[in-house]
Amino acid sequence: MSTPPRPHLEGHPPTPRLGLAGPAPAASGSGAPKVVGRKAVPIAVRPDQQTGDGRHPVAWLTITAPRGATPTVTSVCQCGRNLFAAGHHRALALIEDHTRHRDLCPLHTPQEGAAA
Repeated sequence: MSTPPRPHLEGHPPTPRLGLAGPAPAASGSGAPKVVGRKAVPIAVRPDQQTGDGRHPVAWLTITAPRGATPTVTSVCQCGRNLFAAGHHRALALIEDHTRHRDLCPLHTPQEGAAA
């Protein structure tokens, strides 16, 4: 069984199958786009909940220790510190040094009363 053929419409131009949506014409017929929402809605902006306590990251310690491979450690701080170590003993030493740096870093400890 076959489907019946579609009737041929004489005098009608073929219509495009996919057309892009455009702006709707204005009610006055002037061809200007129709504006749907005319009133502005105020947007309430909330403060970031994660930074409410005033803390922010200053130093990062990145440890990579894949199974069966050499461990690597990177210690980076905003004060300019950027150290790298590879190997078990050097990685452990850099981890301890990074921990000590947290107490000595000028960005962590206030320097105002240090001279007094």
